[in-house]
Amino acid sequence: MTADNSSEQTPGANTGKATEPKQGRNETVALIKDVVVIFSAYLVFSIFGWASFHIPSGSMEPTLEVGDRIFVSKLAYGYNRYSVYFDPSFIPESRLFEDAPQRGDVAVFTVPKKNNEDFIKRVIGLPGDRVEMRGGRLYINDTIVERRLVREVSYTSYNGADRIVKEYDETLPGGVVHRIYESTDGGFYDNVGPFVVPPGHYFMMGDNRDGSSDSRNLNDIGYVPSAYFVGRADITTFSLYDCDQGKDIFCPIGIPLGRFFNALN
Repeated sequence: MTADNSSEQTPGANTGKATEPKQGRNETVALIKDVVVIFSAYLVFSIFGWASFHIPSGSMEPTLEVGDRIFVSKLAYGYNRYSVYFDPSFIPESRLFEDAPQRGDVAVFTVPKKNNEDFIKRVIGLPGDRVEMRGGRLYINDTIVERRLVREVSYTSYNGADRIVKEYDETLPGGVVHRIYESTDGGFYDNVGPFVVPPGHYFMMGDNRDGSSDSRNLNDIGYVPSAYFVGRADITTFSLYDCDQGKDIFCPIGIPLGRFFNALN
């Protein structure tokens, strides 16, 4: 009986030891599958739905502040190679479900000559438009763009400089009203043009007019081809804005809740 009992226990013991590595492998495979599914879902969402971007500079103040996180709609303008991360060259520049940017849109676009870096500006000029800056005032097709003084703002910029600017409501042709900053009407880009926007291109400007290099500098960004648009910025999701800058932004206990979930278009 002793020998029989021993022979029955031995296979059981061996079987128990043999299943432990198999269970470990199964758990690893399941984890890898979960990671692949999550990454694939994120990739599909960010390519065909909305992608998240952060704002690293003040060129779009006061519409966008440094530290804002935004959702950008890829669906708004359709899909091409610049809708995909890492700019895969095998995908053509021609768009699927193409729709044209509208004047006043806040849009993200890529600049291949600047190592495919992404920029965010506002659509000011459409194909065929004549755009000009005269004495700090914007003209589109030889008609001055109306602006209304809202207030004067004193603040400390994200890089520590003290600034005093005038904040205006600007009304673009078509009725889009948005805020701009002007520190002077005699700045570097305040007397430039006229620029005639080529077919299939757009003229982009930052809302911080004296703190933005944009289409007014043809040697830098210049006219933006429609193929280079990544998407339309729709909303701020949350923000890491520095409340110590001194702007009139709702910041209870140092949290910039006034920058959360703001519609941009």
